[in-house]
Amino acid sequence: MAKSIIIEASENGPYLIKVDGKVMTALCRCGGSKNKPYCDGTHAKIGFKAGRAEVRID
Repeated sequence: MAKSIIIEASENGPYLIKVDGKVMTALCRCGGSKNKPYCDGTHAKIGFKAGRAEVRID
């Protein structure tokens, strides 16, 4: 069965890895996480700013 995979760079936040619409993990995009490669919410504390984008693999 084919799965839909989306890698979304959320606005001002982490990379979200979604499989069939369900968020599987959030990866650090700001470089400040103490739990790299995973997001720990530091982006909100340091004022990280970046636009939104996504890649779809169907």
